[in-house]
Amino acid sequence: MDFLREKKNLRLIETGDLRGVEKDYDLKKVVGGLLIQDRDVLGIEEKDIKVVTKKKPTRDELRSLLFGWVIAKHVRSNAIVLCQTTKTVGIGAGQMSRVDSMVIAIMKSSGRSKGATCASDAFFPKEDAIEEAKKAGISSIIQPGGSIRDEYVIKACDEAGISMVLTGARHFKH
Repeated sequence: MDFLREKKNLRLIETGDLRGVEKDYDLKKVVGGLLIQDRDVLGIEEKDIKVVTKKKPTRDELRSLLFGWVIAKHVRSNAIVLCQTTKTVGIGAGQMSRVDSMVIAIMKSSGRSKGATCASDAFFPKEDAIEEAKKAGISSIIQPGGSIRDEYVIKACDEAGISMVLTGARHFKH
């Protein structure tokens, strides 16, 4: 413990007894430890989202965004879900970067990304995924927000003519 306390940027958490924790949390075994994360039980409704772009999503886009948000909950980390109303047309996930997941989702959509909405399980750290969304014709995006670069991502959406809404909550399943 003394050795570990000397390390910079290291967080030590004393957990106490973990028996029974699986009733309330999702548990994943990892090499040398255990990942404990909250269960994703939060539902998002229209009243819970915040429009942050100049362009507002249409009624159909809102319906599609909320549908995509539900699907994104069940996809592994760095999830990007493209939807046309209540149909999933492309999914990208499990990548090291969000832009790679966006590119895969667009590719998997087989040309059905034009006019589609996009749900992202976590925030966009950079504008690069927005640039890909614009090229693919994506019309609206739902994401948690919370990046230190949110203002730049929102500006990129405004410049691309893409509406964006924030949920304030993330899925990000491991």
